[in-house]
Amino acid sequence: MSITAAAGSSQDGTPAYELPWVEKYRPLKLDDVVGNKPTIERLKVIQRDGNVPHLLISGLPGIGKTTSVHCLAHALLGDAYKEGVLELNASDERGIDVVRNKIKHFAQKKVSLPAGRHKIVILDEADSMTSGAQQALRRTMEIYSNTTRFCFACNQSNKIIDPLQSRCAILRYTKLKDEEVLQRLLEICETEKVQYSDEGLGALIFTCEGDMRQAINNLQSTWTGSGFVSPDNVFKVCDQPHPRVIRAVLKSCQKGDVDTAIERLDEIWSQGYSALDIITTLFRVVKTLDGMPEALKLEFIREIGWTHMRILEGVATLVQLGGLLARLSKMAIKPDAFNV
Repeated sequence: MSITAAAGSSQDGTPAYELPWVEKYRPLKLDDVVGNKPTIERLKVIQRDGNVPHLLISGLPGIGKTTSVHCLAHALLGDAYKEGVLELNASDERGIDVVRNKIKHFAQKKVSLPAGRHKIVILDEADSMTSGAQQALRRTMEIYSNTTRFCFACNQSNKIIDPLQSRCAILRYTKLKDEEVLQRLLEICETEKVQYSDEGLGALIFTCEGDMRQAINNLQSTWTGSGFVSPDNVFKVCDQPHPRVIRAVLKSCQKGDVDTAIERLDEIWSQGYSALDIITTLFRVVKTLDGMPEALKLEFIREIGWTHMRILEGVATLVQLGGLLARLSKMAIKPDAFNV
């Protein structure tokens, strides 16, 4: 992949050096989009045929949903992209009035497009649209289907009403693999002459959880703030508890040493991390612990999950986390029930 293809300037002509890297290296062609190859292949077929159905694209944040739609629109409309595309984001007002006025006005507008092409309305974060606005779109989509096609990008497709889902071809994006994120990070590091360690890139991948946008933002933040991408710098910039400390907490619990575990918890808490930060990192680290019996690991995960639920319900206190460590230590010192 030629990563420099997108590095010259932004879609609005802004010089690339003024852009954050997440925009500077945003793909402009479907071939450059990372991951989700089966779904991208379906979009390439649509690009080749030129007849775009209404699309509903769902998936986690930062994995290329909106970028894919823009790449498709660029390929289909060419120089008519600016006139032929209307994008509305969650930050825009998208109530019934907008659907009845702005979208309908765009659908009625006459635009010079390549033969056989359609105008495209991109509704980003569509799952935050009100139910009334979604209802108002039903008839609009049918009336103007000869000239205009709609693309909905959302995180949760179940928040899109069934009548809209039935009018769309549904594409589901999955979380990006670590190898795919690493490949793009290496390309950016080479282009920007970023100094890094392999462990530093591993820390970036750990913090982003398959979100390419967050990975690139964290890379730029770490490089700009520290001048070197190392694990310590990454976790300092991303402001997450260091997995090494969390691993020590879990190892203490595995030995039944609750006093040491709580001491380390107090250290993390005194650094200002929230209960949600700590419980999330606990869950992600416990899955990768070596040397722990599988049955005990499953019990740890279940107990961490229950505590996570209580924290989300509002009981985000140090006592709650201390109770979790006590229960984990108690599980570990039971008779050989888990030594399998």
